[in-house]
Amino acid sequence: MRKVLTLTLAAAVTAVSTPVYAAARPPQRFPLEVYGGAWTEGHVQGLAIDERKGYMYFSFTNVLVKTDLRGNLVGSVKGFTGHLGDLDFNAEDGRVYGSLEYKEQESFYIAIFDVDRVTRPDMDAQTSDVVSTVYLKEVVADYTADMNGDGVFDGNVAGTPDHRYGCSGIDGVAFGPEFGKKDGPRRLTVAYGVYANTGRQDNDHQVLLQYDIRQWKRYERPLTESAPHKSGPGRVTGKYFAYTGNTRYGVQNLEYDQHTGDWMLAVYQGSKPQFPNYPFFIVDGRARPRTGDVAGQPQPERGKLLTLAKGGLQDPASGVRGWQFNGEYGLISLGRGLFYAAEAGKVTEDGASKNTGTARLWRWTGQSPTPFEQVR
Repeated sequence: MRKVLTLTLAAAVTAVSTPVYAAARPPQRFPLEVYGGAWTEGHVQGLAIDERKGYMYFSFTNVLVKTDLRGNLVGSVKGFTGHLGDLDFNAEDGRVYGSLEYKEQESFYIAIFDVDRVTRPDMDAQTSDVVSTVYLKEVVADYTADMNGDGVFDGNVAGTPDHRYGCSGIDGVAFGPEFGKKDGPRRLTVAYGVYANTGRQDNDHQVLLQYDIRQWKRYERPLTESAPHKSGPGRVTGKYFAYTGNTRYGVQNLEYDQHTGDWMLAVYQGSKPQFPNYPFFIVDGRARPRTGDVAGQPQPERGKLLTLAKGGLQDPASGVRGWQFNGEYGLISLGRGLFYAAEAGKVTEDGASKNTGTARLWRWTGQSPTPFEQVR
């Protein structure tokens, strides 16, 4: 049996630098680590947790894995040929939401998992009736944009002027309020993937869409890969831009921390020499978006601009602020300064190379350059 270490929440939280957290809530117990298993499908992409029922969810590129908080496998959903990315748990309906890409089919979805029905391994995504999908028209429009006007869309290629804002699809997803507000209806926020391309200037923002999903039931359709559907909202509730410099495939993991009101963006580092290429950014959730120029666009464009939070490191040349922390494989805010971050690894079992994912417990300190310390 796997040894599980636990931590009492009230005992784990010590005095921290900014931000200051609210008074303690009733103690809960979180394991110091949760093992997501070893899988041949792909590396770990995202995490979600149902604290009340005691389950954790891992995305391994094209399989959803459900475990209890001791790391015991409860069930899995397989059969995706697309890319299943970041996850988040919606406490309002008890379901897990994740980004799902089919680039060759020019189709991008939010996959919605009825996780209470995930009760055994190897359930099929298309035939088990536990997955529904909603099509994201805004993402498709930006992904397929013929930016050089030659009448040809160049497809899933980074080294092209096509793809508005350098959009490669979607990755990060998280629930939280409207940007600039601490309270209000929870919206689903979806972050673009962005191609790494050092030869263009219009791909230096993280692009984040917000959706009011209260009426999304009417759009939900089963996943049918042989005939991708196009049922989804005609417009976004809000479209926002965070100036970070170009990164490799955009926001891999997005998380909202309700106790600070800030948004955390974990990325694969970019490579443009004029930027600091931090792996972690924080958007100030209290700062209202301001309307301004979306820098670098081939035609002048105005948009809703987000503000990076103070603290951490700041590059004087670009003005970009960021941190040194690796949360790109999965990130969960547990409240009161505690977080899970995923660690990816590899093992060989029965002669086969497999990918592993382990959620480890971290405590926010606010220190620079790394704002977390691992809880041991």
